[in-house]
Amino acid sequence: MSNTEMDKENVRAKVREGYAQIARAVDSSCGCGCCGSTQTSDGFAESIGYSAQELAALPEGANMALSCGNPTAMSSLKPGEIVLDLGCGGGFDVFIAAGKVGQQGRVIGVDMTAEMLAKARANADVFSARTGLNNVEFRLGEIEHLPVADAGVDVVISNCVINLSPDKPQVWREAARVLKPGGRVAVSDLALLRPLPEAIKKSVTALVGCVAGAVLVSETEGMLRDAGFEDIELEKHADYIDAHDKFQDPLYSEIAAEIPAGMKMSDYVVSLYVTALKPE
Repeated sequence: MSNTEMDKENVRAKVREGYAQIARAVDSSCGCGCCGSTQTSDGFAESIGYSAQELAALPEGANMALSCGNPTAMSSLKPGEIVLDLGCGGGFDVFIAAGKVGQQGRVIGVDMTAEMLAKARANADVFSARTGLNNVEFRLGEIEHLPVADAGVDVVISNCVINLSPDKPQVWREAARVLKPGGRVAVSDLALLRPLPEAIKKSVTALVGCVAGAVLVSETEGMLRDAGFEDIELEKHADYIDAHDKFQDPLYSEIAAEIPAGMKMSDYVVSLYVTALKPE
């Protein structure tokens, strides 16, 4: 294995362990999530565009406040569509998407962290009993090597995950591969307005907090084009970052401590809403 491949595997290992800890923490009811406490998770989700009705239908513990946008709303999902969620975690967006595509549709969640998938699969039983829907599936895998056939899905969504990947161009190529011609992506992710201070780039806390792995907005656009996408739209939202101050997120407070005096986190990082189409 080359040094580059070893570096990528090291990043994946750190991310996998970080999110395994989050899953275990939520299971033990310690009240800690990556991007906010479980006590404020619904309030935080509503602040970034999820409705109270959507949140009320979720199994307990599916919402771990790991979002940086609402890709299920951005994607304008239709009944009968097949949806793939990259880095599905405990199934938060999978379950919301499942309600939108209905019993004739299907939602597949992929995640590389076994502890998250265990939560998602347990949540699926609760979701099915509560809604009568049996249209969700969870698969173990890396988003750079998706366990999904070519041209098999209508929509790819992802919520604050692609920034964690050590090989983002490969993620976008995989998204293009699994989409049907004319299919679309709807992704919320973190992106940079300017390069981060070195202390943050080297921080494991910042990596798991979805900050250290973020790239410039222009780099994201370039990767989408290289993967063959068209009709690319990129929408920057600084309010997501500022919301962490309101909800007193301890993880973000730790990262923000490394920001130079006179600056704030949203001067560096924004939530980026990405939509694009695969050509017919």
